[in-house]
Amino acid sequence: MNSKLTLKLDKRAIDRAKLYARRKNQSLSSIVEKYFQFISDKSEKEEIKISPTVLELSGIIKIGADLNMADEYGKHIVEKYK
Repeated sequence: MNSKLTLKLDKRAIDRAKLYARRKNQSLSSIVEKYFQFISDKSEKEEIKISPTVLELSGIIKIGADLNMADEYGKHIVEKYK
């Protein structure tokens, strides 16, 4: 079932989108629909599944609250590329 959707966009963006749709021989509505489907599918896939091994290892290493990871990484890089 199709429903109507009203969007307020920059005129230049609309013109460019219409030109793109025309070049692809598609309606602007179908392109927008496909894009919405794409971002919906992508957000569902972004859920990260943590393996049992990683869950088991989580929390083994204790890092002090005062440790600055950016500084430590910087020291590592300096040492690595001396």
